[in-house]
Amino acid sequence: MPRSARRQGQISSVKITDVAAAAGVAPMTVSRVLNTPERVTAATAERVRAAIDALGYVPNLIAGGLSSRRSRMIAAIVPTIASPMFSAPVGAFTDAMNHAGYHVLLGLSGYGADALEQGLLRAVLTRRPDGLLLTGASHPPAVTRLLHNARVPVVEIWDASATPTDMLVGFDHAEVGAAVAEFFLAHGHRRFAVIGASDPRAMLRHDGFLAAVRRAGGEVVGEVTLPPPSDISEGRAALRQLLPVLGTRTAVLCGSDLVAFGVMTEALKQGLTIPGRLAICGFGNFELSRACEPSLTSIGVDGTAMGRLAAEALLARLEGNTAQMRTLVPFHLLPRAST
Repeated sequence: MPRSARRQGQISSVKITDVAAAAGVAPMTVSRVLNTPERVTAATAERVRAAIDALGYVPNLIAGGLSSRRSRMIAAIVPTIASPMFSAPVGAFTDAMNHAGYHVLLGLSGYGADALEQGLLRAVLTRRPDGLLLTGASHPPAVTRLLHNARVPVVEIWDASATPTDMLVGFDHAEVGAAVAEFFLAHGHRRFAVIGASDPRAMLRHDGFLAAVRRAGGEVVGEVTLPPPSDISEGRAALRQLLPVLGTRTAVLCGSDLVAFGVMTEALKQGLTIPGRLAICGFGNFELSRACEPSLTSIGVDGTAMGRLAAEALLARLEGNTAQMRTLVPFHLLPRAST
């Protein structure tokens, strides 16, 4: 889609008449499927919904209700706000948008549920937001189609894709994994394990870590993949799974500080010295990682800066100005007692 169309903040070019033509029905029938489906036969409704999905049509629930094209509403969709990893950028983004006179509508998509993301996005688009904040830049085709047809500015966070949907503010997860591997290698480690979640960004850190280890001739003794979002108890269970292969000295990358805390808790219960027998690095730099004993080495990302930069990019486009397509924020490895 031409970027000029996005800058103009146009709404979807797909009309109800296009859906009707594709389904071979009258526009009124499409309206009935959307509003009073009980008045339409199941076969007709199925045909109309298939056309809606194929075209990426989003009904305008507030048509005629605005004196201008601006709703002054921004939709933000993130997996969860229970983790500081997402609450910090969302908080900073919301503050900046509110200061500029916009209201932020927050939606939680969870993990690994493409259908939930699609349904949530379709629901918020019916309210005609002026812009969107999304987590990650990898979406199923149906979601990508909705985003393109919405014709509003989109900023994606927490990713480093070279081909964002529109604008992106994030960091390179594979580089994070490689940085942890290089840190461990510099401290003389030759045996490594990784415990992380199966979501795409955690897997990028996982892959970057293992690639750097193998390039340096290190030995990978174990990998455990957990369902997201992973917690302390799953970290403990993962270490029990790895116990037979740990050997005398092993360095472990964990997908989050919560998982790392679980690993550390179980290690101490099993009588493993930290960092002598087991060196542990988490991700997220939670308050827990600084307060626990021993303190936990972690990767810190400035989520507040990420949210602020995402808001600045979106506001620039809403004001008709050019915004940078891709902005990367730095991450920092923070050595503590666990390594």
